[in-house]
Amino acid sequence: MAKLTKKQKEAHAKIDRDKIYSVDEAAALIKEITNTKFDASVDLAVRLGVDPRKANQMVRGVVTLPHGTGKDVKVLALVTPDKEAEATEAGADYVGLDEYLDKIKGGWTDVDVIITMPSVMGKLGPLGRVLGPRGLMPNPKTGTVTMDVAKAVSDVKAGKIDFKVDKTGIVHAAVGKVSFSADKIADNAKELLDTLIKMKPAASKGIYMRSVFMSSTMSPSVQLDPKTV
Repeated sequence: MAKLTKKQKEAHAKIDRDKIYSVDEAAALIKEITNTKFDASVDLAVRLGVDPRKANQMVRGVVTLPHGTGKDVKVLALVTPDKEAEATEAGADYVGLDEYLDKIKGGWTDVDVIITMPSVMGKLGPLGRVLGPRGLMPNPKTGTVTMDVAKAVSDVKAGKIDFKVDKTGIVHAAVGKVSFSADKIADNAKELLDTLIKMKPAASKGIYMRSVFMSSTMSPSVQLDPKTV
């Protein structure tokens, strides 16, 4: 294991490993122990008591973080010409269709979210190999395949994120930046945890929220008490 730097040792020393923190305490502590020259992202890792291989235990959805993500989300709107003005006015960074499909075929994926319309989905099928592994494939369940392109674009720009339990049963999501106040980080984290609790599959037995950890890009993680949500 790599040796810890002096700053990392100091950060580790501030975390009480025997303590499970409330969301508010964790948010304040993460701000205190993150010492980076850049504005680090604050992330949650939530281990759920589900078997994601079973369709009836899949946890996937969207949440609008009350204070946004702090990240400038780059949006590509793959739309027919009649929807281009609407997508541009709503704030999409790239708007078009065939030229962008060709760019993606060539390996271009320099965007965070792709929004499209039901009639265009057929053209995206062959690009699944490129878009799927990067989590960029639009999906009606997350609101990224829709006729209301303007609303979808503005929602994403305002802090709507989608999340999905991975094959180990963990949901990873960014809930803000270290530059946010501790209150805003905590508000965003609670919104995500509340949403996950509401989405508990009926087929999930036993403890649903097994563990919750908060960390920033460069900090050690802090364990949260799910009961404080």
